[in-house]
Amino acid sequence: MNTNNLLLNQDPFLQRQRVFLVTLDKLEEFSYRINEGASDMARLTGITYIWDAPVERVVEQQISVINNAVANGADLIMIQALDPIRVSGAVEAAKARGVRIIYVDSPAVESAIVTLATDNYNAGQTAGQLMINELELAGIITGDIGIVEGIPEMVTRLNRQIGFRDVIKRDGRYQLLDTRYAQGNPVALQNEIEAVINENPSLVGLFTTYEVSTTALGYALMGITKPIIGIGFDLTDIIRDMLNNEVLRATLVQNPYTMGYLGMAQAIAALTGKDTGPNFINTGVSIVTRYMRRIVI
Repeated sequence: MNTNNLLLNQDPFLQRQRVFLVTLDKLEEFSYRINEGASDMARLTGITYIWDAPVERVVEQQISVINNAVANGADLIMIQALDPIRVSGAVEAAKARGVRIIYVDSPAVESAIVTLATDNYNAGQTAGQLMINELELAGIITGDIGIVEGIPEMVTRLNRQIGFRDVIKRDGRYQLLDTRYAQGNPVALQNEIEAVINENPSLVGLFTTYEVSTTALGYALMGITKPIIGIGFDLTDIIRDMLNNEVLRATLVQNPYTMGYLGMAQAIAALTGKDTGPNFINTGVSIVTRYMRRIVI
């Protein structure tokens, strides 16, 4: 889709349209980057744009936010779904009221115009191969590998786990531990990671699948002398420092700005009757390794 054709600044029709973005929360940098992309595209057109999110990552709160957007005259809602099944009822009700739906990052089960997201299974496979490569570089050819995760409902993160596990299983030299879950806050996640380290003397690698858990992984690894390879997801200033200091070996970086920017472009296309293209748009992922070497894949 050529977004240049959508730059309809001061278009009276678009100025009457209301587009809401509903993210998981307003706490993580990832959500801010989605909003930044959506906001930049919205400013090019003069469309009314509102970013809202639950105070906490509670499904019922996100459902209320979606319902409130409908009540406040949303013409289209871009949603980063917290739970693909439980959020679907609110999405279905919104669609019944004539509201168009686009998913960014994490879709619900209910159908939408388009989903803009990472190919999470393939990204997980990339993380698995990264783990193997880093272990081999360290001369480690056997041992346990663990995964620590936040709330279990996120399908995006589950797909990353599956891709990661499939690669490690195919290699056959390492033992995969059961995924450990903790409340999605840094302290609980760090405590859980430290418990995994203490309970598994043969642990050689740990994988986490999103910003908060990656930060917690780095802090947990700072407190030990045993060489454990840490691979994470997402990039913040703190995670960047952890890579520079070789606390973490690598992280996979998504493109939340692109999700928001192209998501808003797709919203404008849908609202103006233009072609929105395929149902899924892969917004890509890159690898950032220690020494801050970036590899686009």
